[in-house]
Amino acid sequence: MSFTWPSKSQRPNVFGILNVTPDSFSDGGNFVSTETAIAQAARMISEGADAIDVGGESTRPGAKPVPPREELKRVLPVIRGIRSRWSEVAISIDTVKAEVARAALSEGASIVNDVSGMSLDPKMPEVCAEAGCNVVLMHSRGTVADMASYENAVYGDDPVGEIVAELDESVQAVQRAGVHPARIAVDPGIGFSKKTGHSLAALVQLERIIALGYPVFLGASRKRVIAELIRYTAGTGSLLGGTTLAPNMVGNDDRDMTTVGVNVVAFFAGARIFRVHNVRPNRLALDAAWALTPEESELLAQ
Repeated sequence: MSFTWPSKSQRPNVFGILNVTPDSFSDGGNFVSTETAIAQAARMISEGADAIDVGGESTRPGAKPVPPREELKRVLPVIRGIRSRWSEVAISIDTVKAEVARAALSEGASIVNDVSGMSLDPKMPEVCAEAGCNVVLMHSRGTVADMASYENAVYGDDPVGEIVAELDESVQAVQRAGVHPARIAVDPGIGFSKKTGHSLAALVQLERIIALGYPVFLGASRKRVIAELIRYTAGTGSLLGGTTLAPNMVGNDDRDMTTVGVNVVAFFAGARIFRVHNVRPNRLALDAAWALTPEESELLAQ
Protein backbone atom coordinates (compact mmCIF):
# COMPACT_ATOMS: atom_id res chain seq x y z
CA MET A 1 0.00 0.00 0.00
CA SER A 2 1.09 3.60 -0.50
CA PHE A 3 1.93 5.62 2.57
CA THR A 4 2.66 9.29 3.19
CA TRP A 5 3.95 10.93 6.34
CA PRO A 6 1.38 13.13 8.12
CA SER A 7 1.70 16.89 7.79
CA LYS A 8 1.51 19.17 10.80
CA SER A 9 -2.20 19.70 10.23
CA GLN A 10 -3.04 16.00 9.93
CA ARG A 11 -3.86 13.46 12.61
CA PRO A 12 -0.65 12.10 14.19
CA ASN A 13 0.43 8.59 13.29
CA VAL A 14 0.78 5.84 15.88
CA PHE A 15 3.05 2.92 15.01
CA GLY A 16 2.49 -0.21 17.07
CA ILE A 17 5.69 -2.03 18.04
CA LEU A 18 5.75 -5.73 17.16
CA ASN A 19 9.01 -7.34 18.24
CA VAL A 20 9.16 -10.92 16.98
CA THR A 21 12.36 -11.52 18.92
CA PRO A 22 13.24 -13.68 21.92
CA ASP A 23 15.36 -10.98 23.57
CA SER A 24 13.96 -7.46 23.11
CA PHE A 25 14.27 -5.34 26.27
CA SER A 26 10.54 -4.90 26.98
CA ASP A 27 8.57 -7.69 25.35
CA GLY A 28 11.14 -10.16 24.11
CA GLY A 29 9.68 -13.65 23.68
CA ASN A 30 6.04 -12.56 23.88
CA PHE A 31 5.36 -12.70 20.14
CA VAL A 32 7.86 -15.15 18.69
CA SER A 33 5.23 -17.34 17.02
CA THR A 34 3.45 -16.08 13.92
CA GLU A 35 0.07 -16.69 15.56
CA THR A 36 0.79 -14.64 18.69
CA ALA A 37 2.41 -11.90 16.62
CA ILE A 38 -0.60 -11.56 14.33
CA ALA A 39 -2.93 -11.60 17.33
CA GLN A 40 -0.94 -8.72 18.83
CA ALA A 41 -1.10 -6.87 15.51
CA ALA A 42 -4.87 -7.33 15.51
CA ARG A 43 -5.09 -5.87 18.98
CA MET A 44 -2.98 -2.83 18.09
CA ILE A 45 -4.93 -2.21 14.89
CA SER A 46 -8.23 -2.40 16.79
CA GLU A 47 -6.82 0.20 19.21
CA GLY A 48 -6.05 2.64 16.41
CA ALA A 49 -2.55 1.89 15.12
CA ASP A 50 -1.86 3.44 11.72
CA ALA A 51 1.06 1.11 11.10
CA ILE A 52 2.71 -1.97 12.57
CA ASP A 53 6.48 -1.81 13.03
CA VAL A 54 7.83 -5.37 12.74
CA GLY A 55 11.30 -6.09 14.07
CA GLY A 56 13.25 -9.34 14.11
CA GLU A 57 16.52 -8.22 15.73
CA SER A 58 16.93 -6.81 19.22
CA THR A 59 18.99 -3.68 19.81
CA ARG A 60 19.06 -3.98 23.60
CA PRO A 61 22.51 -3.45 25.17
CA GLY A 62 24.69 -6.47 24.49
CA ALA A 63 22.36 -7.91 21.86
CA LYS A 64 23.98 -10.32 19.42
CA PRO A 65 23.58 -9.62 15.71
CA VAL A 66 21.06 -11.89 14.00
CA PRO A 67 21.97 -13.47 10.63
CA PRO A 68 19.77 -12.27 7.76
CA ARG A 69 18.29 -15.73 7.23
CA GLU A 70 17.11 -15.93 10.84
CA GLU A 71 15.76 -12.38 10.79
CA LEU A 72 13.80 -13.13 7.61
CA LYS A 73 12.48 -16.33 9.13
CA ARG A 74 11.09 -14.28 12.02
CA VAL A 75 9.57 -11.33 10.16
CA LEU A 76 8.33 -12.49 6.76
CA PRO A 77 5.50 -14.80 7.93
CA VAL A 78 4.24 -12.00 10.18
CA ILE A 79 4.36 -9.40 7.42
CA ARG A 80 2.52 -11.76 5.06
CA GLY A 81 -0.10 -12.45 7.72
CA ILE A 82 -0.71 -8.79 8.46
CA ARG A 83 -0.85 -7.79 4.80
CA SER A 84 -3.31 -10.56 3.92
CA ARG A 85 -5.70 -9.50 6.70
CA TRP A 86 -5.42 -5.68 6.77
CA SER A 87 -4.78 -4.13 3.38
CA GLU A 88 -5.31 -0.60 4.76
CA VAL A 89 -2.68 -0.79 7.52
CA ALA A 90 0.89 0.25 6.76
CA ILE A 91 3.73 -2.11 7.67
CA SER A 92 7.16 -0.91 8.71
CA ILE A 93 10.18 -3.21 8.78
CA ASP A 94 12.61 -2.42 11.59
CA THR A 95 15.96 -3.59 10.25
CA VAL A 96 19.50 -2.45 9.49
CA LYS A 97 19.98 -5.01 6.69
CA ALA A 98 19.27 -4.27 3.03
CA GLU A 99 18.57 -7.94 2.33
CA VAL A 100 15.86 -8.04 4.98
CA ALA A 101 14.41 -4.70 3.88
CA ARG A 102 14.19 -5.79 0.24
CA ALA A 103 12.37 -9.00 1.12
CA ALA A 104 10.00 -7.26 3.54
CA LEU A 105 9.14 -4.60 0.96
CA SER A 106 8.38 -7.30 -1.60
CA GLU A 107 5.94 -8.89 0.87
CA GLY A 108 3.98 -5.71 1.56
CA ALA A 109 5.97 -3.45 3.88
CA SER A 110 6.06 0.17 2.72
CA ILE A 111 8.38 1.74 5.32
CA VAL A 112 11.95 0.90 6.34
CA ASN A 113 12.83 1.91 9.90
CA ASP A 114 16.62 1.75 10.16
CA VAL A 115 17.95 2.40 13.66
CA SER A 116 21.44 2.92 12.27
CA GLY A 117 20.33 5.79 10.03
CA MET A 118 21.37 3.51 7.12
CA SER A 119 25.00 3.59 8.22
CA LEU A 120 25.56 -0.14 8.81
CA ASP A 121 24.62 -1.53 5.39
CA PRO A 122 25.82 0.53 2.41
CA LYS A 123 23.21 -1.12 0.17
CA MET A 124 20.25 0.04 2.27
CA PRO A 125 19.79 3.52 0.70
CA GLU A 126 19.88 2.01 -2.79
CA VAL A 127 17.28 -0.63 -1.88
CA CYS A 128 14.96 2.03 -0.46
CA ALA A 129 15.46 4.36 -3.40
CA GLU A 130 14.64 1.59 -5.88
CA ALA A 131 11.52 0.61 -3.93
CA GLY A 132 10.35 4.20 -3.52
CA CYS A 133 9.44 3.40 0.07
CA ASN A 134 9.26 5.65 3.11
CA VAL A 135 12.26 5.61 5.42
CA VAL A 136 12.93 6.43 9.06
CA LEU A 137 16.47 7.59 9.76
CA MET A 138 17.27 7.24 13.44
CA HIS A 139 20.23 8.83 15.18
CA SER A 140 22.58 6.32 16.77
CA ARG A 141 26.22 5.42 16.89
CA GLY A 142 27.99 2.09 16.78
CA THR A 143 26.64 -1.35 15.98
CA VAL A 144 23.50 -3.29 16.87
CA ALA A 145 25.40 -4.74 19.85
CA ASP A 146 26.34 -1.43 21.45
CA MET A 147 24.15 1.36 20.02
CA ALA A 148 21.72 1.15 22.95
CA SER A 149 24.54 1.35 25.51
CA TYR A 150 26.52 4.33 26.78
CA GLU A 151 29.67 3.21 24.99
CA ASN A 152 29.30 5.81 22.23
CA ALA A 153 27.45 8.42 24.29
CA VAL A 154 30.29 10.93 24.17
CA TYR A 155 29.24 14.49 23.34
CA GLY A 156 30.60 17.99 23.72
CA ASP A 157 28.85 21.07 25.09
CA ASP A 158 25.97 20.83 22.58
CA PRO A 159 24.78 17.22 22.30
CA VAL A 160 21.60 18.16 20.43
CA GLY A 161 23.68 20.08 17.90
CA GLU A 162 25.72 16.93 17.28
CA ILE A 163 22.56 14.83 16.97
CA VAL A 164 21.11 17.28 14.43
CA ALA A 165 24.36 17.36 12.43
CA GLU A 166 24.63 13.57 12.32
CA LEU A 167 20.97 13.21 11.33
CA ASP A 168 21.51 15.73 8.56
CA GLU A 169 24.47 13.67 7.30
CA SER A 170 22.20 10.61 7.15
CA VAL A 171 19.54 12.57 5.28
CA GLN A 172 22.03 13.87 2.74
CA ALA A 173 23.52 10.41 2.20
CA VAL A 174 20.19 8.73 1.42
CA GLN A 175 19.15 11.59 -0.85
CA ARG A 176 22.37 11.16 -2.82
CA ALA A 177 21.40 7.51 -3.24
CA GLY A 178 18.06 8.54 -4.72
CA VAL A 179 15.62 8.52 -1.78
CA HIS A 180 13.06 11.28 -2.35
CA PRO A 181 13.00 13.92 0.42
CA ALA A 182 9.23 13.49 0.87
CA ARG A 183 9.84 9.86 1.85
CA ILE A 184 12.13 10.71 4.78
CA ALA A 185 11.32 10.97 8.48
CA VAL A 186 13.95 11.50 11.18
CA ASP A 187 14.13 10.01 14.66
CA PRO A 188 16.29 11.57 17.42
CA GLY A 189 17.05 8.07 18.73
CA ILE A 190 15.91 8.41 22.33
CA GLY A 191 17.96 6.00 24.44
CA PHE A 192 20.38 5.11 21.65
CA SER A 193 24.01 6.14 22.13
CA LYS A 194 22.77 8.64 24.69
CA LYS A 195 22.85 8.95 28.45
CA THR A 196 19.67 10.09 30.15
CA GLY A 197 20.66 13.76 29.98
CA HIS A 198 21.34 13.53 26.25
CA SER A 199 17.94 11.94 25.58
CA LEU A 200 16.16 14.50 27.72
CA ALA A 201 17.98 17.30 25.93
CA ALA A 202 16.80 15.91 22.59
CA LEU A 203 13.22 15.89 23.87
CA VAL A 204 13.37 19.35 25.39
CA GLN A 205 15.04 20.81 22.28
CA LEU A 206 12.98 18.82 19.79
CA GLU A 207 12.30 21.95 17.75
CA ARG A 208 15.94 21.89 16.62
CA ILE A 209 15.42 18.45 15.10
CA ILE A 210 12.09 19.52 13.59
CA ALA A 211 13.95 22.46 12.01
CA LEU A 212 15.68 19.98 9.70
CA GLY A 213 12.40 20.07 7.78
CA TYR A 214 11.41 16.40 7.93
CA PRO A 215 8.61 14.69 9.87
CA VAL A 216 9.85 13.66 13.31
CA PHE A 217 9.36 10.06 14.36
CA LEU A 218 9.62 9.47 18.11
CA GLY A 219 10.32 6.14 19.80
CA ALA A 220 10.58 6.88 23.52
CA SER A 221 8.17 4.12 24.57
CA ARG A 222 9.26 2.23 27.71
CA LYS A 223 12.88 3.34 27.31
CA ARG A 224 15.25 3.67 30.25
CA VAL A 225 14.85 7.45 30.07
CA ILE A 226 11.14 6.97 30.76
CA ALA A 227 11.97 5.03 33.91
CA GLU A 228 14.48 7.71 34.88
CA LEU A 229 11.75 10.36 34.54
CA ILE A 230 9.55 8.34 36.87
CA ARG A 231 12.40 8.08 39.37
CA TYR A 232 13.05 11.82 39.09
CA THR A 233 9.53 12.64 40.18
CA ALA A 234 10.21 10.74 43.40
CA GLY A 235 12.53 13.56 44.38
CA THR A 236 9.82 16.22 44.08
CA GLY A 237 7.99 15.21 47.24
CA SER A 238 4.92 14.28 45.22
CA LEU A 239 2.90 11.39 46.64
CA LEU A 240 1.08 10.98 43.33
CA GLY A 241 4.04 9.77 41.32
CA GLY A 242 7.62 8.66 41.42
CA THR A 243 9.48 5.63 42.63
CA THR A 244 12.79 4.88 44.24
CA LEU A 245 13.08 1.66 42.24
CA ALA A 246 16.05 1.11 39.95
CA PRO A 247 15.14 1.74 36.28
CA ASN A 248 15.01 -1.96 35.45
CA MET A 249 12.46 -2.45 38.23
CA VAL A 250 9.99 0.14 36.92
CA GLY A 251 7.07 -1.78 35.41
CA ASN A 252 5.59 -1.41 31.95
CA ASP A 253 2.31 0.05 33.23
CA ASP A 254 4.14 3.01 34.75
CA ARG A 255 6.39 3.33 31.70
CA ASP A 256 3.36 3.33 29.40
CA MET A 257 1.60 6.10 31.30
CA THR A 258 4.73 8.23 31.32
CA THR A 259 5.31 7.53 27.63
CA VAL A 260 1.90 9.05 26.90
CA GLY A 261 2.89 12.26 28.67
CA VAL A 262 6.20 12.50 26.84
CA ASN A 263 4.51 11.88 23.48
CA VAL A 264 1.88 14.58 24.04
CA VAL A 265 4.59 17.11 24.91
CA ALA A 266 6.51 16.04 21.79
CA PHE A 267 3.35 16.40 19.70
CA PHE A 268 2.91 20.02 20.75
CA ALA A 269 6.60 20.58 19.94
CA GLY A 270 5.93 19.32 16.39
CA ALA A 271 6.50 15.56 16.29
CA ARG A 272 3.84 13.69 14.32
CA ILE A 273 4.77 9.98 14.31
CA PHE A 274 4.98 7.94 17.51
CA ARG A 275 6.26 4.39 17.90
CA VAL A 276 4.69 2.75 20.98
CA HIS A 277 4.16 -0.56 22.72
CA ASN A 278 0.73 0.28 24.14
CA VAL A 279 -1.38 1.79 21.37
CA ARG A 280 -4.71 2.70 22.96
CA PRO A 281 -3.67 5.29 25.59
CA ASN A 282 -1.34 6.97 23.11
CA ARG A 283 -3.99 7.01 20.40
CA LEU A 284 -6.54 8.60 22.72
CA ALA A 285 -4.13 11.15 24.16
CA LEU A 286 -2.63 12.16 20.81
CA ASP A 287 -6.06 12.49 19.22
CA ALA A 288 -7.12 14.74 22.10
CA ALA A 289 -3.96 16.82 21.66
CA TRP A 290 -4.58 17.07 17.92
CA ALA A 291 -8.18 18.21 18.54
CA LEU A 292 -6.78 21.11 20.58
CA THR A 293 -4.51 22.44 17.85
CA PRO A 294 -5.43 25.48 15.72
CA GLU A 295 -5.70 23.19 12.70
CA GLU A 296 -8.66 21.52 14.38
CA SER A 297 -10.25 24.76 15.54
CA GLU A 298 -13.76 23.64 14.48
CA LEU A 299 -13.93 21.63 17.68
CA LEU A 300 -12.85 24.65 19.72
CA ALA A 301 -15.62 26.74 18.13
CA GLN A 302 -18.41 24.41 19.27
